[in-house]
Amino acid sequence: MKVLVAIKRVIDYNVKIRVKADNTGVETANIKFSMNPFDEIAVEEAVRLKEAGKASEIVAVSIGPATAQETLRTALAMGADRGVLIQTDEEVQPLAVAKLLKSVVDKEQPGLVILGKQAIDDDSNQTGQMLSALLGWSQATFASKVTLGDGSAEVTREIDGGLETLSLKLPAIVTTDLRLNEPRYASLPNIMKAKKKPIDAMAPADLGVDIAPRLVTLKVEEPAKRKAGIKVADVAALVDKLKNEAKVI
Repeated sequence: MKVLVAIKRVIDYNVKIRVKADNTGVETANIKFSMNPFDEIAVEEAVRLKEAGKASEIVAVSIGPATAQETLRTALAMGADRGVLIQTDEEVQPLAVAKLLKSVVDKEQPGLVILGKQAIDDDSNQTGQMLSALLGWSQATFASKVTLGDGSAEVTREIDGGLETLSLKLPAIVTTDLRLNEPRYASLPNIMKAKKKPIDAMAPADLGVDIAPRLVTLKVEEPAKRKAGIKVADVAALVDKLKNEAKVI
């Protein structure tokens, strides 16, 4: 079975985000980028499925500028077999991403699509669900455990009240949560091997998808700085401030 994994190039989670002076977005110049952490988990899960003999090929797909090839090479070094880059310098919103992925799925015909539940830059948490709707495939979001059977998958997912286990008919869409696995570090030999693995490049127009944004960001602002806390002498003073100043009781 072929597994397709969608990955995104995002600002590294260790970078302190700074808003541009004109409030049009965040600074991206001279900033470190890396693979979205949830997508790293998706790649790791796909590699584990292949190591267990449940998958025969792993295809990593990314949408973004030419520099997104570096992110694809990371996925290839982790164990993916080949990459697909849909190259564009334009902003690509979740619906457009889902449409592009659908076109790739129609071409590749995978038995399973795995992607992170959300990207840490926009936190939309929409692409997996939209892709499921466009394909008409079953889906399991926020997966913390994935077990493949004969033509089916059993997925344990995290919900507000605890855990829920679903049985899905393949092909299916799975989005990953943090507790699904611990992504491996790519070894130096695998990094060298990844340089020789193929990456197919194409444009959104090649897939017949309009990626024009449906939403426009009007302004980006940093959150207001938190005020310093104060100490109170006793419980009576605390109750007085909660009642008369904060007015929460």
